[in-house]
Amino acid sequence: MWDLAQRGGRASSGGTTVRLPRQLAFPAAMEILLTAEAFPAPRALEVGLLNEIVPREKLLERAFEWAERITVNGPLAVQATKESVLRGLGVPIEEAYRIEAELSSTVFQSEDAKEGPRAFAEKRPPRWTGR
Repeated sequence: MWDLAQRGGRASSGGTTVRLPRQLAFPAAMEILLTAEAFPAPRALEVGLLNEIVPREKLLERAFEWAERITVNGPLAVQATKESVLRGLGVPIEEAYRIEAELSSTVFQSEDAKEGPRAFAEKRPPRWTGR
């Protein structure tokens, strides 16, 4: 995500100075950007760059667990949520709300939006179709 460009006399690039202050608390982002120092995984966890630290031998297993936690949700809802977050980051908040409403409206009209409550009422796992 970030580079150590300053160590080579170059400015940070590749969107680092744009993304990092939006992803982390401002002081942590500035520390990373201005010092250009490498830091250990516990510090990355502390400032919010990581969700958790996993031993190397458990990494693939844990990645599949995360994937499973996400994929039990409706695929249209997951896709719209991700799109809303990514598109909303770089625009004024009013525009971000408009994007969210537009995407949510589309998902609410889907077959999957009907399947979720139906499956809950019938006490069964939902059968998502992505439609």
